[in-house]
Amino acid sequence: MIKIYHNKLCSKSCAVLDLLKSKDVDLSIREYLQDVPSKDELLELVTLLQLKPLELIRRNESIFQEKFKNLVLSDEEWISVMLEYPILIERPIVVKDGKAVIGRPIDKVITLISEG
Repeated sequence: MIKIYHNKLCSKSCAVLDLLKSKDVDLSIREYLQDVPSKDELLELVTLLQLKPLELIRRNESIFQEKFKNLVLSDEEWISVMLEYPILIERPIVVKDGKAVIGRPIDKVITLISEG
């Protein structure tokens, strides 16, 4: 099973979803703006991605620039920020067999789904 955390308004996310659909894989689509991941899910994602929570945040988003740009927060506080403002979560995130990648560039997804 491959899971994609997807934003249908994002061209990169749509391109990755199209790729996954073309591969005829067992696919679970999570539109995370409507179905926001839980705190535990976000913690699991940062672990699978081997990132700090701040590294999973889209820093060019206007909401980040307006509210968080100059703040120094703990990892737990950044998780709370993503829960409150899921638009800040990097996208798309693809998870397969206990591994995860952010789907930019798309080659990362191709490598992930090609692995045994």
